Amino acid sequence: MVPIVFAAVAVIALGVNGAPAADVAYYEVTRGAHPHDVAPAPDGKVWYTAQSQGALGILDPKTRKVVHVPLGPDAAPHGVIVGPDLAAWVTEGGQNAIARVDPVTKAVKLFPLPAEFANANLNTATFDRKGILWFTGQNGVYGRVDPATGKVEAWKAPKGVGPYGITTTPNGDVWYASLAGDHIAKIDTVSGDALVVQPPKPGVGPRRIWSDSKGLLWVSFWNTGEVGRFDPMSKVWKTWPLPKSKQGCYAVFVDDKDKVWLTDWPANAIVRFDPVTEKFENFPSDRRNASVRQMLGRPGEMWGAESGTDRLVVIRD
Repeated sequence: MVPIVFAAVAVIALGVNGAPAADVAYYEVTRGAHPHDVAPAPDGKVWYTAQSQGALGILDPKTRKVVHVPLGPDAAPHGVIVGPDLAAWVTEGGQNAIARVDPVTKAVKLFPLPAEFANANLNTATFDRKGILWFTGQNGVYGRVDPATGKVEAWKAPKGVGPYGITTTPNGDVWYASLAGDHIAKIDTVSGDALVVQPPKPGVGPRRIWSDSKGLLWVSFWNTGEVGRFDPMSKVWKTWPLPKSKQGCYAVFVDDKDKVWLTDWPANAIVRFDPVTEKFENFPSDRRNASVRQMLGRPGEMWGAESGTDRLVVIRD
């Protein structure tokens, strides 16, 4: 196993004087894994999707050990989240199924999509407040899995291809972002219908979406390099441009302090945005072409996968 490379990186503050330093650490994973999404696990380990190797990766930050759990023939996992049952739930595009990986036994259980939704190009998942998993597929699909019964349902997206990121608000509403469809949508969790909400201007390319503690929706605009905030109550958008780039805002995640985390691909950096001060802080990678995709965190830690360098990255406050 390649040793961990640690770096104490001073935050480059954009419009903020005297910003505190933050500790940034990099963890090498299996070469060629091209880790896509990442999720801090309940036991202190970190899960990631080894997309190019068809596996769920498990990193133990304390021992530096990495284990791969094969997901099945032709597997190509995209997203991973922690379920209410504390298991890893994976959007497994290669087998066109949602996969559950038991954290103790490492047993893999597949929930295949209905036959009429072949090649959905599964992307991301979220659990609603009733324990139902909702998922997106870039080929114009969204759907749900009931873990208790194993029932899988899917629907055609109202504007065709594009469903990408997905999130659940504190009151249980489920929203997804459509990159190619250029909109966000609220899913009726009873009927399965999706209500389209247009972005503040055409062509922004909403890629990922996340709710803060107040139910405000934060959206990464891939095409224009902006972060947008939508208030479902007032139906009002507000946007902020990334300080360094006019395109390539990929990930969005809101932490337990309601700080907004983004990834800026052209700047090769992770970015933190404070909605109160409206200031950005920049955390550039120490290697080129990091390509950090979706981020997830736990108190005091923000994790991402550098798909371009075969590393995981963590920022600790």
